[in-house]
Amino acid sequence: MRRSVVLVNAVLLFVGVGALWLVTRTTTPPLGTTTSLTSLATTTTALRVPRPVCFSETKPATPGHAAIPLEVCRPWQARDTWSGSTPSLYTTTFPPTSSPAGVVAYAAWIRTSTTDLALYLGYEGPGPTTLARGPEQVPPTVSSRLLATFNAGFYERDGAAGFYVHHTLYYPMVKGLATVVRFTNGDINIEPWTGGPRPGPTVQMARQNLPLLVNAGVATPLARNNAAWGVTLGGVPAVWRSALGVDANGNLIYAAAANQTSATLAALMVQLHCVRAMELDINPAWPIFVSYAGPRAAGPTLDVPNPNQIPTRFLTVSQKDFFTVYLSKRPGEAQPW
Repeated sequence: MRRSVVLVNAVLLFVGVGALWLVTRTTTPPLGTTTSLTSLATTTTALRVPRPVCFSETKPATPGHAAIPLEVCRPWQARDTWSGSTPSLYTTTFPPTSSPAGVVAYAAWIRTSTTDLALYLGYEGPGPTTLARGPEQVPPTVSSRLLATFNAGFYERDGAAGFYVHHTLYYPMVKGLATVVRFTNGDINIEPWTGGPRPGPTVQMARQNLPLLVNAGVATPLARNNAAWGVTLGGVPAVWRSALGVDANGNLIYAAAANQTSATLAALMVQLHCVRAMELDINPAWPIFVSYAGPRAAGPTLDVPNPNQIPTRFLTVSQKDFFTVYLSKRPGEAQPW
């Protein structure tokens, strides 16, 4: 058994060769404040590859030998090797430790120092408004640097939440709700909103959806109350769910899986090394993550193989709001519109 453990550790060491983790420490003001971000003290943000996702597995017993418990760590695969620079987008699949046997989770890791996270309205979501809704799809003029697209959160009618993009407040921010926010200096964070109903001038984009699912690297107490995390199709507790988290280095992690309760989804995001995470959309119709095999949205691939979705969904007008990931030209640039 000792030889098996040594062998597994050797394999993991080989997988990790060349991986250099440099810890980022960023001082970010509370969300919603109007304090200038130009004085942020930030050290290096380099992270060559994301941390592997680990889970327990048992090597079956053989004649004369007992079953052997193993820890298996799943590496990530770069998806934007065509971009000509250090990859910014990685994906992986793994069995969530807190989910029933046979469930597969689909995850993506996004390097925030080299990408822009953008947010677009759909023609129905997040909800009705008299304000201009923008392109409601990926603007074709910037598809040359498009890396990924993925689902956002609930309709406004299903849970009041703030929505701010393109200098426009579509729905007021709600204090205490989990918020993914992009600042004008390029920083991205996921934290409870502490400001007023309108973001300050240092905020480029903000989208809320329910309270935090994970905080300080552990599931929040509310994560155990499945009824607090959205109305499910047919009233069943475990459905398709998706989430967005941030790791200790400020990079984003998206995940989606079928047969998830709020508690198992929170455990899944902890397994992915998220320090904070928020639930995004749920139920079979909505979770989607698409990566592209080349510039100008070439070769779209459903990295979340949801049978209710198609890979070209956001290249035409979308029903609901969604996020996009672009290669960045410069920190804090305005998102394409």
